[in-house]
Amino acid sequence: MTAMALHPVLAEVTARIIERSRPTRDAYLARTRQAYRQKVERSQLGCTNLAHAIAAMPAGDKILLKEVAKPNLAIVSAYNDMLSAHQPLEAYPAWIKQAAHDAGATAQFAGGVPAMCDGVTQGQAGMELSLFSRDVIAMSTAVALSHQMFDAALYLGVCDKIVPGLMIGALTFGHLPAVFVPAGPMTTGMSNDEKAKTRQLFAQGKIGREELLEAESKSYHGPGTCTFYGTANSNQMLMEIMGLHLPGSAFVHPNTPLREALTREAARRAAAISAQGEAFTPVAEVVDEKAIVNAIVGLHATGGSTNHTLHLVAIARSAGIQINWDDFSELSAVVPLLARVYPNGKADVNHFHAAGGMGFVIRELLDAGLLHEDVKTVAGEGLRHYTREPFLDNGQLAWREASATSLDEDVLRPASRPFSPDGGLKLLTGNVGRAVIKVSAVKPEHRVVEAPALVFDHQDDLLAAFKRGELERDFVAVIRFQGPRANGMPELHKLTPALSVLQERGFKVALVTDGRMSGASGKVPAAIHVSPEAAAGGDIARVRDGDLVRVNAETGELAVLVPEADWAAREVAVADLSANQHGVGRELFSVFRLNADAAESGAGSFRLPDWQE
Repeated sequence: MTAMALHPVLAEVTARIIERSRPTRDAYLARTRQAYRQKVERSQLGCTNLAHAIAAMPAGDKILLKEVAKPNLAIVSAYNDMLSAHQPLEAYPAWIKQAAHDAGATAQFAGGVPAMCDGVTQGQAGMELSLFSRDVIAMSTAVALSHQMFDAALYLGVCDKIVPGLMIGALTFGHLPAVFVPAGPMTTGMSNDEKAKTRQLFAQGKIGREELLEAESKSYHGPGTCTFYGTANSNQMLMEIMGLHLPGSAFVHPNTPLREALTREAARRAAAISAQGEAFTPVAEVVDEKAIVNAIVGLHATGGSTNHTLHLVAIARSAGIQINWDDFSELSAVVPLLARVYPNGKADVNHFHAAGGMGFVIRELLDAGLLHEDVKTVAGEGLRHYTREPFLDNGQLAWREASATSLDEDVLRPASRPFSPDGGLKLLTGNVGRAVIKVSAVKPEHRVVEAPALVFDHQDDLLAAFKRGELERDFVAVIRFQGPRANGMPELHKLTPALSVLQERGFKVALVTDGRMSGASGKVPAAIHVSPEAAAGGDIARVRDGDLVRVNAETGELAVLVPEADWAAREVAVADLSANQHGVGRELFSVFRLNADAAESGAGSFRLPDWQE
């Protein structure tokens, strides 16, 4: 099928981003291009510097590294064996080093980055480090690459903050080619529907902890990424649609021959796109305005995580590109929803992949004029490379065109017959501030809520009120002082079971917060990332118990229905935040909280240099 002309809204939003970003993007590229080299990176080092860097290498590698002629690949990894998604990465460095040798190059393990799991810290104090771990990962990546030994890099990471952190770090070294190497999802366990029902039964006190743990262990049961479509799997979709993975590699299971073959090929490709290879492709040229727009489109078309309304902004800024929530909202209005994956449906990512996966989605969007095809990727010029899927042909890695039709239209549909004509992510504005809401999993009858406010300064206070039976009514829960400056902007996912129970009992309920909700949340309407946040004097701190609050995802309104003069005259509430400042390492993150940007600016803690502002 011949691609349609580019959709006018896609063209308009892209042109606006290019114009808005021109000063910062031009400055970023000018500085990055100054670092492009025909000689290998380590040729800048003195003999003593180089001797330190190769002292522990095998004799054969030392010879190649001393020749200062062949590319040397950096391996930056988020491996640890506590987290199922990252445990498979243990084997990757050996595969990569061997494949680099086969390609006439060398590879060194440049550095590790931390990888924390929101699933482990969910609802715990450690979750307050989660968002800022992205910035730590970016800085750790910079430390790993700072030795000026590398001509391309392979980034091994999967989950929520890890891939965005690696991306920010990689773009800081924009002159180096970058290939992102995933681990793949675990095999399917207990159905997501059954898991959600079990959590609701526990929230109501109808089952005990033993039954809950048994259900959770059947859901999260082996190596690989969790199989629901939260932030981790949204990351993998983004790397694919931005051209930073090898085509079709996002959702191949770990510990399979195909996964090993893809990992080895990633090393060979990294050598090929280095300045010493035949197809120099620095990451600064891959991640341009069109690639960022493609990422937003992919997020909408698949019902991806709301966390990327933060992460994509931060990633784009690292490449000198300025995007905001208006861009997300306008694209969402014209991008159809092509996938139903939990929490937006019953299927998991394995089912999505089997039904046609990313190759099918990308072809459908290209043919509908909803993606920019004329982009650079690690696989070559043009996004059409990503309409293919990998397979083993007599043990050799090969690619073929992805399925031309969906193999299960309950999970994956063509652009001509989408689940919804829009992507389901909306911008909400009003006297409370600016927020985003994801409605792809919210039933139409729940998308407009007008009810009295119940104000809480901690999620545990709401849960305690639920257990006391005080929430059997219509209400809008306003959870404030949950933004990046207050406590690091933790996810509030543990509220979902209680709010879901109340909604299913027939009450009109909604959530308004300056915090985050998990990428796995969805069926209760939630106006999240409210900006400015309460700790920065935002208007969410003016809301009082009993105020009539309107959350209207249809019209994009988030408002407290009080007279304007009364609203303006109210004092902004303050809260004692001392409890957020110590324990589980929070003492070390005070500088992050003090310097955090607003959510719409990416909620980052960096103070970017003038040329990026």
